[in-house]
Amino acid sequence: MKKFLFLFVFAFGLLSSCNSQETTTYYLIRHAEKDRTDKTNRNPELNEDGLKRAQNWVNYFENIDLDAVYSTNYNRTIQTATPTATSKGLQVLKYDPRNMYTDDFAEETKGKTVLIVGHSNTTPAFVNKILDENKYEDLFDNDNSSLFIVTIKGDEIKSEVKKIE
Repeated sequence: MKKFLFLFVFAFGLLSSCNSQETTTYYLIRHAEKDRTDKTNRNPELNEDGLKRAQNWVNYFENIDLDAVYSTNYNRTIQTATPTATSKGLQVLKYDPRNMYTDDFAEETKGKTVLIVGHSNTTPAFVNKILDENKYEDLFDNDNSSLFIVTIKGDEIKSEVKKIE
């Protein structure tokens, strides 16, 4: 009987420790297509194609339960993030691309599913910071369709890139 009780307690403890590993998932995208008519405008809004793509992101994330949506403080990133955030009943939270994936951010988002909208250089840099390696290069200027997915479970970190047209 003691052996059975020991095995039961051991198995229950093992099962509990396996289930206690939270999964954190980050979806990182670059802003949608921006208005390029005024080359001097450093904070343009989305163009018509960009507004359509922002809506396409809503469709992509329709069956994904997001806990938070983050964006840099630029018109094009906020306009890309807002439709998805609104569809989920969330506010768009701002992050500083010069100070991304801090210990506070990692702790704040631990165990959550998060969308992060950035730029051609900051999105891969954010992924690299999470991975703690230089795996991804800046996106090409015409690439508004790359989706980086980073999953953290315990000490295991996985990443992948998908093209979402």
